[in-house]
Amino acid sequence: MALSIKQFINVAGMVKDLKSFNFSVYGRWFGYINIILCIALGIANLFHVNAVVAFGVVAIVQGVVILFIEVPFLLKICPMSDNFIEFIKKFETNGWRCVFYLVNAIIQYCSIALMATSLIVCAVGLTISSISYAVAFSTKQEFQNTHIIKNPTDDDFPHEAVVREML
Repeated sequence: MALSIKQFINVAGMVKDLKSFNFSVYGRWFGYINIILCIALGIANLFHVNAVVAFGVVAIVQGVVILFIEVPFLLKICPMSDNFIEFIKKFETNGWRCVFYLVNAIIQYCSIALMATSLIVCAVGLTISSISYAVAFSTKQEFQNTHIIKNPTDDDFPHEAVVREML
């Protein structure tokens, strides 16, 4: 029995999330996209012979910080300082996440002053996340986790024996 990534993805949960009209879920989904965009485009912009390289480095750092904000499980398995963990835990509400994403978007929009690069895509993605969290905050929607990844306690989650067989 081969193990595939599809066994870990909860399609029914994704459909439920889309139908929920909870904008904190949409903000979190765009946050996941922003992780990829910030890291990939930050690395791509390191090869400019311009001061925009600094914004590329900032984008990489933003991507890593967003990773820890949107995937809080990583705070438990990665050794981090207490100051960093307290900083990340400040963003557990829709309002603070809106502010966080808005500040990061403004930083990336400032890179346009030096040179119009692909970092604009990061800025737009961060803006979309900020707007999603702002709508969730203004409509007083509860902060909600997504159901993209299956819960290990589910019956259809691949168990240890399947992983052992794969190895």
